[in-house]
Amino acid sequence: MSGSGSGQSDFDALAERARAEESARPGLPLSQAWQGLGLADIRRDLVQRLLAAGIDEAEIEARHMLSHVLAPATLAEALADPALVSWQRIASLADLAWDRLARKPLSQVLGSQPFWTLDLAVTPDVLTPRADTETLVEAVLARRPDGDAELLDLGTGSGAILLALLSERPGWRGTGIDLSDAALDVARGNAGRCGLANRARFARGQWSDGLADAAFDIVVSNPPYIVSDVLAGLEPEVRDHEPALALDGGADGLDAYRDIFRDVQRILKKNGLLALEIGYDQGEAVSALAQAAGLTGIAVLRDLAGQDRVVIGYNGENR
Repeated sequence: MSGSGSGQSDFDALAERARAEESARPGLPLSQAWQGLGLADIRRDLVQRLLAAGIDEAEIEARHMLSHVLAPATLAEALADPALVSWQRIASLADLAWDRLARKPLSQVLGSQPFWTLDLAVTPDVLTPRADTETLVEAVLARRPDGDAELLDLGTGSGAILLALLSERPGWRGTGIDLSDAALDVARGNAGRCGLANRARFARGQWSDGLADAAFDIVVSNPPYIVSDVLAGLEPEVRDHEPALALDGGADGLDAYRDIFRDVQRILKKNGLLALEIGYDQGEAVSALAQAAGLTGIAVLRDLAGQDRVVIGYNGENR
């Protein structure tokens, strides 16, 4: 009898713990609102809630969240077969949606973000990789064929640029520098996630200050370039959830570029290529800094939206 009583006590304790965990879930109000609804109705309700929260791509984002919680089943399969939609999946969807409705970036809600051909882990410690930054990746690949090369990524963040380039050039090795230890942890994890840990190393530093006498064939960076006074007016996903260290470019948005160009002759090999992401209105200013630093073949490249996005230059001949 004592064994039976003990078993009942253990069951009661587990049940109580489950009830406590359920009541503590952030998405509980949504779960309750969706009780008794089919998946199609839940999807419609989620889209309307996202739109009301000011999220323009509500249908796309709802589909991403649904696909995330329904995997390995597809959304189409789940809509056709209600048996694939458990209450646990709906509870998980509610938790994701609750965070997104609070304007947490979708990349942080889902924990990852596609970039180039990679799927990269994302946390609040790093900038979410943007499609615009792929312009920089394309520019470097177009100007540097395969072969041996040493690549440096200043302010590597998630490692997105470095890892995208290494994934396309098996003969390259890369170093990512960042001032944030937490960001470096994310970048190292992404290198392993992408099968590139054997060709990527990461180190803490303020731009190139900790690189001693090392010089590289290619230097890339997506530095912080937003004017300090503009930060308060950014979308809440950026302003409230992404690291200011990766955003704030100082009074004129050019502080990081000055730091990079100050040391470019030391860290960039003869005829080496420099490629920097810029803000849409910074092409002329960053090009002037590149010229003052002694670079040649300077050009401003546009992204797919037609906005100035990348400045390139060479330490010597343009080849």
